[in-house]
Amino acid sequence: MSFLKSFPPPGSAEGLRQQQPETEAVLNGKGLGTGTLYIAESRLSWLDGSGLGFSLEYPTISLHAVSRDLNAYPREHLYVMVNAKFGEESKESVAEEEEEEDSDDDVEPIAEFRFVPSDKSALEAMFTAMCECQALHPDPEDEDSDDYDGEEYDVEAHEQGQGDIPTFYTYEEGLSHLTAEGQATLERLEGMLSQSVSSQYNMAGVRTEDSVRDYEDGMEVDTTPTVAGQFEDADVDH
Repeated sequence: MSFLKSFPPPGSAEGLRQQQPETEAVLNGKGLGTGTLYIAESRLSWLDGSGLGFSLEYPTISLHAVSRDLNAYPREHLYVMVNAKFGEESKESVAEEEEEEDSDDDVEPIAEFRFVPSDKSALEAMFTAMCECQALHPDPEDEDSDDYDGEEYDVEAHEQGQGDIPTFYTYEEGLSHLTAEGQATLERLEGMLSQSVSSQYNMAGVRTEDSVRDYEDGMEVDTTPTVAGQFEDADVDH
């Protein structure tokens, strides 16, 4: 395939953790041949006997796992999912992306690699090495999510009378700062809240002594007598 290139294999200088010979590489169901898998801290590489191969950058790897399901694939292997396109698919995707640019903006390309060692007992070591190397390349988006974008409150500066002092309002003062639209919205929300609380204690004209005692102050309670026999068969838990 066209994406296979010739390059020197990663060595100790790149933090080589695992070198697995006689490993077949499969891309999206198509065999690439048998070669050597190099799991290094800098990248994941595979080279065939002629020196041609490929490298995967850890930030593009979204998933890796040991697959032992023989129904999914006839041999146990190291499964690697990559957010990228390779080989003939990458050429075909260029034309498709130009035509469907607007509709597929959120769809990420995905490629599935399967690395099948002749010695399946090496799978655990391969997986462990992958985990260790992947941990050295955290997702930048995860790091950004931990950052706080707001302004920090400098306690020492405020104790010394420096910096802006937060402004607090009482309920009445807060109302005076609302615009006409804001006051109308507040009144509408308060009316909805009052209606919601009232409905919890008044259903189908039924009221209880607790509802009258707890909510008669300033609250409208439905005192309409109930229809005889309306809830005679109801089983009430006490």
